[in-house]
Amino acid sequence: MTPDLNALAVFITVAEEKNFRATADRLGVTRAAVSQIMRKLEETMGIALVNRTTRSVSLTEAGERLYAEAAPALAGMRAAIEAAGNLGDSPRGQLNLAVSSIAESFLSGPLLASFAEANPQVKIHVTVTDDEFDIVEEGYDAGVRLGEVIAQDMIAIAVSGDQRQVAVASPDYVARCGTPQHPRDLTNHRTIGWRTGPGRASYRWEFAEDGKEFTVAVGDHITTTYMALMVRLAVAGAGISFGMEESFRPFIERGELVTLLEDYCPRFPGFYLYYPGRRNMAPKLRALVDHLRRNRAG
Repeated sequence: MTPDLNALAVFITVAEEKNFRATADRLGVTRAAVSQIMRKLEETMGIALVNRTTRSVSLTEAGERLYAEAAPALAGMRAAIEAAGNLGDSPRGQLNLAVSSIAESFLSGPLLASFAEANPQVKIHVTVTDDEFDIVEEGYDAGVRLGEVIAQDMIAIAVSGDQRQVAVASPDYVARCGTPQHPRDLTNHRTIGWRTGPGRASYRWEFAEDGKEFTVAVGDHITTTYMALMVRLAVAGAGISFGMEESFRPFIERGELVTLLEDYCPRFPGFYLYYPGRRNMAPKLRALVDHLRRNRAG
């Protein structure tokens, strides 16, 4: 017997909330109704989908498998319904984006500002994060990251030109401490590093020589999760820092920072907007994709 699609929708909510009461509140029904629907679904399928306790719910192996297959399918159906319902109308609804903190060209403002002006019925929420996670599972419509870390099953469009990472320091620091001639010389300098969060490893300093990539284990005398502070410390002469050239460019142009070791800093593919490859894309996301293709940042 084929399970009721409404029952599957209830099951997916249970899997996400891991609690019958929270599921009932989210769906606007009673807890008893959720329990009854789940019981009938399990009877129809002939297998237990959840393990129940007085305080929580966990999925069985069968439940995990059903959720993995059914959740994306239901999301696709909802997107199709939304697309059909909005056919001919202006894009609308909330657009949730997860954007890397180093995607300077995207976060600088003009792209999003012009999109917001052209699509007044779309509400935009941008979460700036460098954590790696499944954007679909976390409820995001799309993300912006470096192309090399995007999963192959995602659709990706460029939102910047090629990028590179550079080492920088203030003219005062260079005058006091000298200029490193090779990346390995960095171990003799004070360095300012970046990390995504407390207790996490510092971002690697990556270079290339004769076509071969390598990393240098610098001392990271100062580390921070706040990139703006990293830049300010470098400008203040606290040491050598390393990061995306775009983040340092205004300070380089004003002469507050100078680039170092440029011969060891190759260019690589830049930032991409990425999203799941569903047949029926929500109009709000389609509008963003079209806007970015027309106004791609360099």
